[in-house]
Amino acid sequence: MPGFPGCSWYSETGAPPPRRVVTADDTLPADGAHRLAKAGTSILWTGSFPGARRLLTALDRRLPERSADPAQAFRRHREARARRARILGKLLVRLEPGARLTASRAPDVRVACAEAGWSAERAFLCSLRDLLGLIGAHEWRRRGVLVPALGARIHPHHGVFSPVRGEYVDLVARAPLPTGVRSASDVGTGTGVLAAVLARRGVPSVLASDSSARAVACAEDNLARLGLSGRVTVTEADVFPARARAPLVVCNPPWLPGRAVSALDAAVCDPGSRMLRAFLDRLPRHLEPDGEAWLIMSDFAELAGLRTREELLGRIDRAGLKVVERHDTTPRHRRALDPADPLHALRAAEVTSLWRLRTSTMAG
Repeated sequence: MPGFPGCSWYSETGAPPPRRVVTADDTLPADGAHRLAKAGTSILWTGSFPGARRLLTALDRRLPERSADPAQAFRRHREARARRARILGKLLVRLEPGARLTASRAPDVRVACAEAGWSAERAFLCSLRDLLGLIGAHEWRRRGVLVPALGARIHPHHGVFSPVRGEYVDLVARAPLPTGVRSASDVGTGTGVLAAVLARRGVPSVLASDSSARAVACAEDNLARLGLSGRVTVTEADVFPARARAPLVVCNPPWLPGRAVSALDAAVCDPGSRMLRAFLDRLPRHLEPDGEAWLIMSDFAELAGLRTREELLGRIDRAGLKVVERHDTTPRHRRALDPADPLHALRAAEVTSLWRLRTSTMAG
């Protein structure tokens, strides 16, 4: 890395290595750090680790969300998030070989870095924000997330979306299973939570797939913890595994047709609705003739003006599919109930649906 020979650069968001870097410690005031970051200068922290966290918090307070009417709220929110990420990403830390932080009162981050696949063979720089994300992901993975529909915990890995929004899981847990269903496919399995729900509901064989190697490893780990490895097979695939067919196909694709700015964003952002389109277009080839598919979608994109209901229904129709039933639920997560959230009006109005689809010839 230029200016730091023998040192690598890691960024979860794909940010390029910094061009201008100054060193600073606990004597740097937050206003000074803010001016440097806004000007594009990165700050390599040499002070205490608690001091670095305090500075990051102080910088964050200097980047308020802009208020907006609901019609413009989402676009402005994304712009504010990108601006925040750019500025907060300027505060850097250095880890020595072995992923050791030498700052005073620094935590041991070796396991968190290993879980994220960050090589520890040589020293590297990263943003403090990214590192704190790794630490948080490690804690999520260690503690797990209670999923009432399973009566057990799911342990999300770094970069795999956590099933903290339980309403979509509950939809899959309650929807009527097709009579006598012997197998199912879970497309875009993520943590494996929906595959686990299907197996716990009595589906004898479930094929779970995901295009992310991180997600595949995460799903395998969770299914092993739940004792379901013998009933659920996990494979890496771009949407559908080749030649796979099932009488029940379940998919909870990313809900927002926008650009992802982080690994976690990829679970909710689908540029150009690529995965949604691919799922619908290919579904008839992977669905048994008398089978059905469950498409789980939020209408948040419609509320935010990113997609219309007519567009969704048109894609379903063009794929040779028909809607035979729809089950709806409303959000229960904390941000939907928080009036201070910049997207509160959209979140409070959001509806998540399970669309039961069949091929047009079977829809009657």
